[in-house]
Amino acid sequence: MNTRPFHRSAALAAAAFALPLALGVTAQAFADAPRSDPYGPACAAVPKEGSGSLSGMAEDPVATAASNNPDLSTLVTAVKKAGLVDTLNNAKGITVFAPTNEAFAKIPKADLDKILADKAELTKILTYHVVGEAITPAQLSKGSFKTLEGSSLTTAGSGEAFTVNGKAKIVCGDIRTSNATVNIIDTVLTPM
Repeated sequence: MNTRPFHRSAALAAAAFALPLALGVTAQAFADAPRSDPYGPACAAVPKEGSGSLSGMAEDPVATAASNNPDLSTLVTAVKKAGLVDTLNNAKGITVFAPTNEAFAKIPKADLDKILADKAELTKILTYHVVGEAITPAQLSKGSFKTLEGSSLTTAGSGEAFTVNGKAKIVCGDIRTSNATVNIIDTVLTPM
């Protein structure tokens, strides 16, 4: 008897229940977090006007804001396939490390297609990119943060040059949406 689908379904159900609780815990911390201007070389590529612009993204919750940024279309597709749009849009005070389309393109197509077809694995990877608190640039200099997936990720750097897990570079950081801080990264992170 194969019980693997049951375990996967149970894990997804548990994540669907626990994720909104974990996301809502730090709402006040987000509201109180100091705000700074977005930084990094890829910020210049963000549209200057419209809903995909920095000011436009600030008006929308994180998944909606990402859907308006053309450099995050692969991430948005993945978030939709994992069924995380409403969860992320309803969260408060989170930080999302958002891989660019180019970051996803570094993954061999066959491997990416396999990940996108496996909802449990995709959910695990995507929730590893989300921290349940607002992270400021000052905290990124030497930080360790528990992700919603359950593992931790580390950050290091200074000024406007930060890395995540020693390999992903933040290429446009500290973008605000109505409910989250977004740091756009150049590499997809994998849980350790």
